[in-house]
Amino acid sequence: MRFNPKARLDASRMGDAGRSGARSGGGGRGGIPIPGGAAGGGIGTLIIIVIVVAASMLLGGGSDGGGQATETGRYAQCEGVVDANKSADCARVAIENSLTDYWSDALPAQSGTAFEPERKIETFTDGISTGCGAASADVGPFYCPVDKTIYLDTTFYDEVLERQLGGPDGGFVEAYVLAHEYGHHIQNLLGTMGKVKTQQGAKSDAVRLELQADCYAGMWAKAATTTQDVDGNVLIEGLTDADIQEAIDAATAVGDDRIQQSSGGDVDPESWTHGSAKSRVKWFMTGDENGTLDTCDTFAPGAL
Repeated sequence: MRFNPKARLDASRMGDAGRSGARSGGGGRGGIPIPGGAAGGGIGTLIIIVIVVAASMLLGGGSDGGGQATETGRYAQCEGVVDANKSADCARVAIENSLTDYWSDALPAQSGTAFEPERKIETFTDGISTGCGAASADVGPFYCPVDKTIYLDTTFYDEVLERQLGGPDGGFVEAYVLAHEYGHHIQNLLGTMGKVKTQQGAKSDAVRLELQADCYAGMWAKAATTTQDVDGNVLIEGLTDADIQEAIDAATAVGDDRIQQSSGGDVDPESWTHGSAKSRVKWFMTGDENGTLDTCDTFAPGAL
């Protein structure tokens, strides 16, 4: 993946809480702790806990409540015309800008639903307080619908995905993860999270939600090189087959069956919350090949 060095970046929706951003008591909606450990080995569920989504929606709906972390100014350097190829932080900003530009057109055009960007992508180290409760690094990247924020411990890729799960190491891995989390934001805008009734099982609503977010990530990947900055400059100049393979390898590494295998336990489809490695790859590629919300309807009868 190569970014356009002449693109103007907008870092207004990026934040960083630094180290140990969590406060006792969790966020401003009752401090629901984000559950972890379901995958064994202290890894926790790696993308989002659907139980938290459901509880958060009941407690706060789509409001912007939640603890406000002290900002470090980490992304100030990435405002304006900055070469995102030279900075991992600015690359993260460019990906966010690309996702926002893509969905600002695709969502209303394909669904008639008004688009609004996520409130923020908030990076942290060790822990943070959120609208969905206090989160540790073990939870991994997740989207909180209460404060409409994507949270990311930036050590996740090296410490968990690569070292613990044997996942890939490459620039497009983070792009895939952020695109998946942005997919949850799109689901929030569409009201899809209200469909989640069953929390575990290979064909549960929880799994359907996660596979659909993978499909939405694929939709963005298909169109990423057409996304633009505020001046109309292309943000991403090119994606290669190797980039898409990194996304496939990452999706494989975070499949429920692969996580259970890596922890030394039995593969138990009845306990799945995100879907098998094969299913996650299938739905990412469905989005990448077809690029429509309709083809990403994992809740349709017979979809799984």
